[in-house]
Amino acid sequence: MSAARAVDVIVVGGGSCGSVVAARLSEDPSCSVMLLEAGSGFGSLGDVPQDILDARILPIGPQSAWVDTYRAELTPSLTRTVARGRVLGGSGAVNGGYFIRARPSDFDAWPTSWSFDDVLPYYCKLENDMDFSGSFHGDAGPMPVSRVTEDSMSPLTEMFVDAARRAGFADDPDKNSPRSAGGIGPVPRNIFRGVRTNAAVAYLLPASSRANLTVLDGARALAVTFDGMRANGVTLARGQSVEHLRADRVILCAGSVRTPQLLMLSGIGPARHMVEKGISVKLDHPRVGRGFSDHPEVGVYYELSDPSVSRSPIEVVLHVDDLEIRPYSVPFDRMIPGLAIGDPMIGVGLMRPQSRGDITLRTDDPADTPLVRYRYLETESDRSALSAGLGMIGDMMGGVAPLATVVGDPLLGRLGTSLHLSGSCAMGDDGSVLDDSCRVRGIDGLYVLDTSAFPVVPTRGPHATAIMLAERGADLVRGTVA
Repeated sequence: MSAARAVDVIVVGGGSCGSVVAARLSEDPSCSVMLLEAGSGFGSLGDVPQDILDARILPIGPQSAWVDTYRAELTPSLTRTVARGRVLGGSGAVNGGYFIRARPSDFDAWPTSWSFDDVLPYYCKLENDMDFSGSFHGDAGPMPVSRVTEDSMSPLTEMFVDAARRAGFADDPDKNSPRSAGGIGPVPRNIFRGVRTNAAVAYLLPASSRANLTVLDGARALAVTFDGMRANGVTLARGQSVEHLRADRVILCAGSVRTPQLLMLSGIGPARHMVEKGISVKLDHPRVGRGFSDHPEVGVYYELSDPSVSRSPIEVVLHVDDLEIRPYSVPFDRMIPGLAIGDPMIGVGLMRPQSRGDITLRTDDPADTPLVRYRYLETESDRSALSAGLGMIGDMMGGVAPLATVVGDPLLGRLGTSLHLSGSCAMGDDGSVLDDSCRVRGIDGLYVLDTSAFPVVPTRGPHATAIMLAERGADLVRGTVA
């Protein structure tokens, strides 16, 4: 092991949150920041590969160099391979560009210091909205936000919008407004002129010349280290070498699967489980990895005469009660290299599920992926809501027959996940993993700033809220929250 280097702050993970946190903290030239990214990095915007920037491509296929995959149990009888971003910019660098804010009522489940009024300034700070202005929107932030206009929608999107209007659903033109009441409307996207802008491109690369900011790519964090009950650094593997970095503060932004795994590998988590895996217990934290939530999705596949490639995979959504109906605007095989030929899908996402899952270690090896159990469809309320969504699609799209009838359980045969896993190290009450400043309870100098920290998955996709969390979290770390 090489001799330790020392910095003020170590940020573990260069995804949507870590890129923001490292960039914001390094604005103070007296604060030295080191960002560790397990995947690939880029020195400048010119070095970012085209498939990361091109919104018409989802570079998450079987041969992708930009993803981390793991096996997840959606139900005890249904397992899927799940892909998340493993590259500077994280999943925001490889996803469909969906960028809808959480609803004001979502923050009722958060600590009182995270009310919608508290977070709205950060939503505005992060964005440059190309379509709407006013007190609810920002016009100078790093993240561009745009929407597809009606005259440029894909054939499937046009058909779906017409069907939704015929069914009596209201237009909802600005889904990022706190006054949005649901209905059919365009998806705010972190896409402009065909370019998918991720947080590394928007925040980190413009800051890369700062003398106090160091980015190490290909650097896999093995464990957080401690001096008593204070975090004092990280042990990492890079290539064939193992190194210890020292820091006054350690901020985990490794994502909602890898962050709880890293905490448990470091001895923070359910004591009995860690002992079973041969890990010395630093702090018994029963909720680490427990009680996460995500949006289950069931889908219906259709056949179109013109499955042309659109500018993004999802252009509009319909919100009805706790459901999000998603008419994907192009078959995924047209956007994901390496997939077999497929058909367009209309998905039904349950945005306020009752199901709760857990993440546990398979082994004490940091290279192993943890075991992720979603426990979808275990409650009658979840099953009823998803079934109602399928019925709604049938009523709306009666003129378009599904390609195949699912044999057996109509939900299980169509079940997937929205990849919005949240709350695996949640902030909340005295028994929660994090306090309302996103500090790990019982450990000084250790923070979690990613979707692990959400108390529950928002009723909209989490990307915009994750960047908001990182913006506000950076201010909490440096003590500048108003």
